[in-house]
Amino acid sequence: MSMQSVASPAITLMPPKATALRHIPGDEGWPFIGRTLNILADPKGEVERMSAKYGPVYRSHVLGETSITALGPEANELVLFDQQKLFSSTHGWEIVLGRLFPRGLMLLDFDEHRLHRRALSVAFKSGPMKSYLTQLDAGIAARVAQWKAAPGQMQFYPAMKQLALDLAATSFLGAGIGPEVKEITRAFVDMVAAAVTPIRRPLPGTQMARGVKGRQRIVAYFSEQIPIRRDKGGEDLFSQLCRATHEDGALLSTQDIVDHMSFLMMAAHDTLTSSLTSFIGELAANPEWQQRLREEVAGLGLDANDPSSLDNLEKMPLSEMAFKEAMRKKPPVPSIPRRAVRDFTFKGFAIPAGTLVGVNPLYTHHMPEIWPDPERFDPLRFTDEAQRNRHRFAWVPFGGGAHMCLGLHFAYMQAKTFARHFLQNLEVSLEPGYKPHWQMWPIPKPRDGLRVVIKPV
Repeated sequence: MSMQSVASPAITLMPPKATALRHIPGDEGWPFIGRTLNILADPKGEVERMSAKYGPVYRSHVLGETSITALGPEANELVLFDQQKLFSSTHGWEIVLGRLFPRGLMLLDFDEHRLHRRALSVAFKSGPMKSYLTQLDAGIAARVAQWKAAPGQMQFYPAMKQLALDLAATSFLGAGIGPEVKEITRAFVDMVAAAVTPIRRPLPGTQMARGVKGRQRIVAYFSEQIPIRRDKGGEDLFSQLCRATHEDGALLSTQDIVDHMSFLMMAAHDTLTSSLTSFIGELAANPEWQQRLREEVAGLGLDANDPSSLDNLEKMPLSEMAFKEAMRKKPPVPSIPRRAVRDFTFKGFAIPAGTLVGVNPLYTHHMPEIWPDPERFDPLRFTDEAQRNRHRFAWVPFGGGAHMCLGLHFAYMQAKTFARHFLQNLEVSLEPGYKPHWQMWPIPKPRDGLRVVIKPV
């Protein structure tokens, strides 16, 4: 099948008239701004209050548009698994990501998405993953050694963000990227910040203007590098994509590679920064679990300078369960938008084509009927036995269905490599009485940077 035959059609999905959604219970809030300020101030509390008042399907008005929120595992399965191809990811995410990360994998639909995903999957096979691990392992070990040499209080989130950026640059772009690395990572930082800025036009002096300029720099860099990487090869992700082909043997176009690399770099560093920060925050607040994971790492029998291997990481099930539990409490993508491409019915409500529909992992991950005492940190929720009778869409930090995160195994690999080096070298704690305050939307992060105290083990 050629790519020309599956290009997503340029369909226009107009939001339905306001009257078409009035039969769905809800509250649209103030004129123009709707309930946007409520969701920005307290996204978890807002959804829980609306659900308690109106039920698991309700109408709201956020970011300039009336939308429908559908809650719980059944809603996640309907929208994310999307067996009937009712929902467009392209038209769900475009308001947030379309200007800066156009045609990234998450912004493609149906057959076109499937073929691009298949082409990109070559970069996440066993051989390339081993190469990425070598780069990640060395980078993490060196940074943890720096932290170990400077014990005391630190702000963990900015330190983790810088490390994630550096790791994405080396494993995705190659260790030999050279002096341009700072300029490239700065451009990515500006693009990510612009994606969620309230001012959506690139007016002079705004974050969106900086984001648009950052994208121009990224496009120029990747476009210039693609023929070079195709010629000389390399094991980094960028070089893998430069050589990737579609089913008909055609190489990905320059524009496709630029768009996919931009999106993958953004997704890899921002969500992983959030997840690893919440992971360390939980270990600092739960020293008994920190010690259990440290004992698991000690059981690997590795000296501090020994490299990690995929076999080592397979022997860290408790660390993986703890990482999953951290993502349950603070999913890196707390809400997921889609737009209905056809009329559909859910929970007895008829919902017309064009409607913006959101599901909410943050809500599902705290449903007490699924997760007893949901605010408690308990990695044993993820034993095989505990998961056996749980709805398969009750835990969705990586999404689900066709758009399940392509880098899922990369994320686990990086998280367990980080856990191995961090726990082998450092002990982390919170100061007495300190309780970090988190901003939960659009991607969870601690408002104060997460103040922790580290000391050598």
